[in-house]
Amino acid sequence: MNYTIKEIVKDRYAHFAYYRHNMLYYKVELDGVPYSFPIPTEDLMEASVHGEERAITLMRYIRKALDDGTFVRYI
Repeated sequence: MNYTIKEIVKDRYAHFAYYRHNMLYYKVELDGVPYSFPIPTEDLMEASVHGEERAITLMRYIRKALDDGTFVRYI
């Protein structure tokens, strides 16, 4: 995968995929291929969880997932 953070978040939406072990997983499609990334529930505090978010809103988590290798193809 050779996308920049800007290409990943620009004009895209992330969709809630599933919850597991205190992590929310969202997915985003890049050229028809879905990729997922985690969001720790401890970061949510009192925030609401939505089924769809603008990807740029979740850029912090996407960048972290790119850095630590958890931005992976969604199967």
